[in-house]
Amino acid sequence: MSKGGGLLVAGTTSDAGKSVVTAGICRWLVRQGVRVAPFKGQNMSLNSFVTREGAEIGRAQAMQAQAARVEPTALMNPVLLKPGSDRSSQVVLMGRPVGELSARGYHGGRQQALLGTVVECLEELRSTYDAVICEGAGSPAEINLRRNDIVNMGIARAARFPVVVVGDIDRGGVFAQFFGTTALLAPEDQELVAGYLVNKFRGDVTLLEPGLDMLLGLTGRRTFGVLPYAHGLGIDEEDGLRVSLRGAVRESVVAPPVGEDVLRVAVCAVPLMSNFTDVDALAAEPGVVVRFVDRPEELADADLVVVPGTRGTVRALAWLRERGLGDAIVRRAAEGRPVLGVCGGFQALGEHIDDEVESRAGEVPGLGLLPVRVRFAPEKTLARPAGEALGERVEGYEIHHGVADVRGGEPFLDGCRVGAVWGTHWHGSLESDGFRRAFLAEVARAAGRRFVPAPDTSFGALREEQLDTLGDLIEEHADTDALWKLIEQGPPTGLPFIAPGAPS
Repeated sequence: MSKGGGLLVAGTTSDAGKSVVTAGICRWLVRQGVRVAPFKGQNMSLNSFVTREGAEIGRAQAMQAQAARVEPTALMNPVLLKPGSDRSSQVVLMGRPVGELSARGYHGGRQQALLGTVVECLEELRSTYDAVICEGAGSPAEINLRRNDIVNMGIARAARFPVVVVGDIDRGGVFAQFFGTTALLAPEDQELVAGYLVNKFRGDVTLLEPGLDMLLGLTGRRTFGVLPYAHGLGIDEEDGLRVSLRGAVRESVVAPPVGEDVLRVAVCAVPLMSNFTDVDALAAEPGVVVRFVDRPEELADADLVVVPGTRGTVRALAWLRERGLGDAIVRRAAEGRPVLGVCGGFQALGEHIDDEVESRAGEVPGLGLLPVRVRFAPEKTLARPAGEALGERVEGYEIHHGVADVRGGEPFLDGCRVGAVWGTHWHGSLESDGFRRAFLAEVARAAGRRFVPAPDTSFGALREEQLDTLGDLIEEHADTDALWKLIEQGPPTGLPFIAPGAPS
């Protein structure tokens, strides 16, 4: 069987736009009738997803699979690192956790040992699809990590894939980044760097063209497109650790509220926040304003407080208490004002936590708002549950070590509700349109707001529109004929070496 072609989308920096460019290329290709799959050999993210076979992968790869109109699988993200601190991460291999490793332990040998698995997954995808679009991680010019690399030039060299480097011009310095990235690669790696893609450009592109011509003269490599800055994408972010969420507001559709009032949602920006994309469905509702907060005063005017998922429930609890947010949430509950806890946030709202697995802190009291006792189990729960709540069908996904013993309250998904306090382990439940509307109507009643959920908001349709926008950006602003030639034929020959290079 012939192998499909492919391309690696690398970046000059983290958050340069690799994820969205990969998704855009996937959407453009599938609209041309090409069978395409996304791939990222190693991902570091606290935003993850559960596939239908019960495997945990990065949410960015699940989003890219949706862009490609295929079902996400563990093959698309064989290695996922979930940070538990600045120096250690849980290693998830083929969708299942296999242990906790320090950064030194992982990069010191474990990473290189996984190269065979990563290449096997890529080759399996190539045997099934016409094209595989790979996403790199960080920058390929991290010369201190190159020896054991399995996600950037390591995978490109193993597969002989051409590389397109994406740079975020909105931050400035993109020409230096393109040149420097190329010049810091070993000769064998430079042979695969076909050219560049400018992302997030504002203004008149003719003013940029002289610089692109000079870049071609300096590197011998062309620029395959200049993508304009696109507002309102709201596409799943990969890593909440690199971005300060202080005061950030999730982008929402520009539409007036249906009722007389808006609904204000405050999301506690807990440490090691995971799957904060859960609140994207709220931000998609006209008249709902979502912001991330870290001070108790910021809860005062909130109609709903969300305690989101976290990779460190006990650490998040301590953070809530230290900052006074814990007391503020308890006061809210006593006043009958709405609070929602999701996954780790649900656990924090309970009476008691016994954790000898995640934090190894032993027995820790929760905020005591829900009649729930949580025991952390070594085996991680990974599931795609479906059920009913508030008279509406709900689907979600579960990723947690904590096992909840619910001892009272009204049933709410797999958790419970007491008054205006809700708790569940289910991520993604708010993406179910009917349930989200019913939930927001309950919140508005409890908060005394004359807010009315829009009757026709479809989160799935909005996500499809966003993915089509990414496909449009590639189709309209990139040289798609040249990109397809790279995918089909591989790296161009005769690309010049740029000094000084790195050791082979």
